[in-house]
Amino acid sequence: MKNMLLLLSLFLATTFCFGQMPKKAESVSVNDTHLYYEVYGEGEPLILLHGYTLSSRMWTPFIADFREDYEVYIIDLTGHGKSDGFTSDLSIRSVAKDLEALLKYLELDTVKAVGFSYGGDVLFQLAIINPTIIESMITIGAVGTWDVNNHPDYLKAFTFENKDNFPWMNAYHSNEQQVRSLMEQFKNYTVKVSDEELKRIQTDVMLVFGDDDEGIQLKEAFRARQYLPHSDLWIVPNQPHSVHEGLHKADFIKNAKLFFNKKSK
Repeated sequence: MKNMLLLLSLFLATTFCFGQMPKKAESVSVNDTHLYYEVYGEGEPLILLHGYTLSSRMWTPFIADFREDYEVYIIDLTGHGKSDGFTSDLSIRSVAKDLEALLKYLELDTVKAVGFSYGGDVLFQLAIINPTIIESMITIGAVGTWDVNNHPDYLKAFTFENKDNFPWMNAYHSNEQQVRSLMEQFKNYTVKVSDEELKRIQTDVMLVFGDDDEGIQLKEAFRARQYLPHSDLWIVPNQPHSVHEGLHKADFIKNAKLFFNKKSK
């Protein structure tokens, strides 16, 4: 969650489609944390990871687009949705370790992956922790490096006292305590991937950004593109943080499938 105001439009655009029934849905205990996930479709495994303060439900409108080609896993990351709340200060590395444990439980040796914002930062950490588990990944509005302290306006706005300004929170999460925890933990959102770490990531990566994304500096996108050994960069003009939504959803789906298919050959 890098742009507070734009997340409101993301929430409004991402309507819940309850007509799609998962073939499996459960909450499992990994690393002393319960994580919730749902599975749809058939084919190679594809995991979809949500942004900070969102949940796996943000991907509901995309399931029909991917389920004919992939076995789609939508996952509530640690602290979010139907998964357990945080038990210590937010650590993107720790969240990635929980995700790795879930994939091991699911007996998924390799996956394709899409991560939006926070979900993208988690994927970068997972690629560092376990260099072989992600065959190819798409990150949207994420380069693996982000520090909330560089955005004091976000810290000032995003407080529990202002929770009514963020109406999607109660819809996506289990209770008010979880909402409070997410808002209080936001001050700990700091993650860094060095140039050397980027160089060691052998995963095929497509970096997707809107050039009006207020939360990501383009120089960071270019740094990631420069040092990642196998990467593509797609910058969409005049678009915000949630560039995969709205008018560009069809283009995102098309380009995502082209990328994944290319990397499968």
